[in-house]
Amino acid sequence: MFANATKLCTINGFTIRVDPSWLVIAALVTWSLSQQYFPNVLPDAHPNTHMTMALAAMVCFFTSLLAHELAHCVVARRLGVPVKNITLFLFGGVAELETEPQSAVVEFWVALAGPAMSFTLAFGFWGLTIVAGAAPGADPVVLVLSYLALMNLILALFNLIPAFPLDGGRVLRAYLWHRSGNSLSATRTAAKSGGILGYVLIGLGVLALFRGALVAGLWQMMIGGFILMAARSSYQSHLARAAFDHKAVRDLMERDPITIGPEITLADYVNRTVLAQGVTFVPVVEDGVLLGHMDRNVLSGIDREHWGSTQVGDVFVGLNGENSTGPNVPIQDLMARISKTNRRKFMVVQNHNLIGVITLTDLIQYLQASERAMDL
Repeated sequence: MFANATKLCTINGFTIRVDPSWLVIAALVTWSLSQQYFPNVLPDAHPNTHMTMALAAMVCFFTSLLAHELAHCVVARRLGVPVKNITLFLFGGVAELETEPQSAVVEFWVALAGPAMSFTLAFGFWGLTIVAGAAPGADPVVLVLSYLALMNLILALFNLIPAFPLDGGRVLRAYLWHRSGNSLSATRTAAKSGGILGYVLIGLGVLALFRGALVAGLWQMMIGGFILMAARSSYQSHLARAAFDHKAVRDLMERDPITIGPEITLADYVNRTVLAQGVTFVPVVEDGVLLGHMDRNVLSGIDREHWGSTQVGDVFVGLNGENSTGPNVPIQDLMARISKTNRRKFMVVQNHNLIGVITLTDLIQYLQASERAMDL
């Protein structure tokens, strides 16, 4: 998800990473605080004081975000859920769990850990505000602490909105999961709540734009769009895990696929297979021996005027570990391979013999059929 993130440090065994998009929000927060918020609440202070206050507030706020995510990670680890990374990015931070919680109870406690930490920090900063307020000339410190208390309170309350993938949405999913015993159905309902929140935020952003609040409107629309996409993506991931559970390549592959021989010309391949059969990825077989495959990429590298004089055997892609897979490979492993390599079509080979073809389209169609079956 965060391919360009850079490792920042390791805390208690958790890798902390920063995505380049975080620099944008960090700069915007610092600019807004130094040029607008702190000058309004402390107008007599020097601009350098405002900038120092803004930098301190920004660093402490993102440290609070990190603490929020660390709370999720610590509870997840204690309850047996492995954690990959914590990544700071444009919309805050995210704890990347290696696997989903195995029960509704685990989901519930992992989800609540973050808001609980944010509430704790909010009250902690509020207490420090009272203590600092007793000291003379501590107005800048008091204002920074009160800002942090308010932001942590807002962070906790916003995350408790029952809309997936926010923490409140995960609590909702845990409740529905516990009640029905069906994690996929619970995820689907919770994801719908996330979709509703996403559309509401986008709508509020549009209204803000019409009122002249350009920055606020765009920000609301971006957050709404992110929540909407994250909710859909999370549900699709859960659907894929449920649909492909205990499924292997042999269960979903196309058996007895169309094949061609190496002796035919590219013109024949195009006319008889690509156009007539609507198939571009075709295994090349000679006397029952699988040699490799032809596809659109190979064809596009040959000038059209040479198609009639060029044989498939001269240009096909040979059989190798990249374009083939075994029949007993779990679908989940194949999906991970597709995601990593971006290769979408594979020949299914057993004992050097072609027994089928499987493509990303086959997997998507099966996934769509599984989703339709849920609606019946």
